[in-house]
Amino acid sequence: MSHPIIVEQKINAPVYKVWKALTDKAEMQIWYFDIFDFEPQTGKVFNFYEPGDEKKYHHQGEILEIFPNEKLKYSWSYPELSDKKTTVTWELKPDENGTLIKLIHEDIDHFNDLGENFSRESFTEGWNGILKESLKPYLEN
Repeated sequence: MSHPIIVEQKINAPVYKVWKALTDKAEMQIWYFDIFDFEPQTGKVFNFYEPGDEKKYHHQGEILEIFPNEKLKYSWSYPELSDKKTTVTWELKPDENGTLIKLIHEDIDHFNDLGENFSRESFTEGWNGILKESLKPYLEN
């Protein structure tokens, strides 16, 4: 049984603002990734690369569940490197005058054979950076 990566972050912004940042591709481009084909609708597939010009890793996701202002869940895969998929879930809960975000990345061990860039440590560091150094300052400024 694989242990999911879980990253939690309190953000001093209302749930609806956090939700918009998670689902509006113009906002996502600022703090997350440039996902030109993202549509917040169950079953929609989206594609993106890491920031920069290298375009080393093609990421692909499919929206599995969407509950506005509460939960966004999608698959996360690298179709050129593996046929395996993981899942990423964003859960939002109002918390006093802000929002508590819980990010869960499951089945990360599916990428064990892809090298250290796909390790549990690498993903944990990446998600912590995305939530704490990118999303939080974006929404709190």
